[in-house]
Amino acid sequence: MTSLRALEQLGRTRLSPNFFLRDFLHSEISQVESIPNIPANPELLIEAGRGLCERILEPIQAKLGKVSIRSGYRSTTINRVGNEKNYNCATNEKNYAGHIWDVKDERGHYGATACVIVNSFVDYYEKTGDWTVLAWCIHDLIQDYRYIIFYPKLAAFNINWYSGPTDEKTISSQVVNPHTGKKGILTRKGWTNFAGDHSEYYSEWLRSVC
Repeated sequence: MTSLRALEQLGRTRLSPNFFLRDFLHSEISQVESIPNIPANPELLIEAGRGLCERILEPIQAKLGKVSIRSGYRSTTINRVGNEKNYNCATNEKNYAGHIWDVKDERGHYGATACVIVNSFVDYYEKTGDWTVLAWCIHDLIQDYRYIIFYPKLAAFNINWYSGPTDEKTISSQVVNPHTGKKGILTRKGWTNFAGDHSEYYSEWLRSVC
């Protein structure tokens, strides 16, 4: 895909009622390094993106309000450069079915990751620093995520939709958990705190949103 017309048409692809593919193609690495962020397999890219938007982002936005896209798709070239230059990108192999939407992973499954911000949560997070409120809310709301990783600025988080089994479903953070004083895993499938209702952690905040 080398023509402007073809790339424009690809960007107009509607992945779900509120999200278009162009929302996920912006890349600071692409801009700084002057490397086009163009997919090698547009069909797989679209299929993975629709899974992410329909199964994860639309339900979040419907319940919690606007979701802003911080980053989404990376081509293999963009991701490789990001890894080699220490731009906080994992290796290509680790990002297949993650930020690299258009390449299947070693198990033959595809998927899509986006880094997003829930706008309605930003003020609460900046006052409290408690990202776990949003983490538990999304955990109860969304059944189809594979992993969620929270970051310090604006409570942004990576969230992944995956076409294969989600046996390793995990929520983790690079931000200290204010309740434990530690970073790392909040919950994962099989842990005692994984199942059940967690509304005690987020009901007060959610009432202020709804």
